[in-house]
Amino acid sequence: MRQETGFADALMAWQRHHGRHNLPWQASRDPYRVWLSEIMLQQTQVSTVIAYYARFIERFPDVASLAAATLDEVLALWSGLGYYSRARSLHRCAQQVMAEHAGRFPETAPALAELPGIGRSTAAAIAVFCFGQREAILDGNVKRVLTRWLGFDTDLAGAAAQRDLWARAEALVPEQGADIYTQGLMDLGATLCTARRPRCEACPVSATCVALAQGQPERYPVKGRRPRRGERSHALLLLTHGDRVWLVQRPAEGVWGGLWSLPEFDDEQALATVAGAWPGETVALPLVRHVLTHFDWALQPCWHRLPWGQEPLATLSERWPNGRWVPAGALTDWGLPAPVRGLIERLLASGGPPAPGKIKSPAPG
Repeated sequence: MRQETGFADALMAWQRHHGRHNLPWQASRDPYRVWLSEIMLQQTQVSTVIAYYARFIERFPDVASLAAATLDEVLALWSGLGYYSRARSLHRCAQQVMAEHAGRFPETAPALAELPGIGRSTAAAIAVFCFGQREAILDGNVKRVLTRWLGFDTDLAGAAAQRDLWARAEALVPEQGADIYTQGLMDLGATLCTARRPRCEACPVSATCVALAQGQPERYPVKGRRPRRGERSHALLLLTHGDRVWLVQRPAEGVWGGLWSLPEFDDEQALATVAGAWPGETVALPLVRHVLTHFDWALQPCWHRLPWGQEPLATLSERWPNGRWVPAGALTDWGLPAPVRGLIERLLASGGPPAPGKIKSPAPG
């Protein structure tokens, strides 16, 4: 194994002078705030998280208030941040901390990792920043920094490679100043050692970086070939009655799990078969394309306005027992996916579709 002395010292010195020191969650060692920031930062840019973090802290200033909230309240505040399983786990974790730990987060990484939604790296970060523990983290940014500096060229898709990299990461953590070192790793990966066009000329450990010496830092980390992205298509029904919108809650598992959205159909024909029996007409709106982690989703929204004077259809609750009429002005109180919320708000604000096209119901028989 190559000599690795000096790595931590150089990184810590750089962090003290050039690292990030003004992020809102850095002002406190409160494990609730550190935990919240760590969950939000998973697969999300800091610039996006800052505003969400501020709103969460204002609404839920401590773990007790978050645990007492409903899941719908949490999802409504999370709307637009994506990866909604994080919000569901966040809520379960807060409730478990209150029920099993008297409102106090455990102080060791292994105990923290037992809580919902807290993996090994997140548990280590909380233990380091809040409780002064010596632990290694290995999130996406840190994997990139360490694999480049070490020249770690084993495919990280394998479990053995993951174990090996964890061991190397643990060996690098200094006996003193683990919090400064850990923040330095995070900052280096976020600001200089980026996935594309890394700024190696400003890196504090470039002189000993194997990937730079090889002239190919962007080769690391080594990952197996990603599966081909999938494609899906569905039709969405925007059903309105006056100033109200019909929303249904999606299943807890799957895309947008647990969020409120528009009724979904396999295609326009299936939607027209249902809506064609109602008063009013169904109008096709411009296609919405939504990019998710593993597939591209083509969504065909169709607007059906129930005429004034018509009572809401009783058949709605039979078809969608979990459906609700929601006033357009109250949409922010409901956990809607950002593309759906944007679609509804834009359409209702404009007063109607720019180029309506009536959808005909299939001929009977």
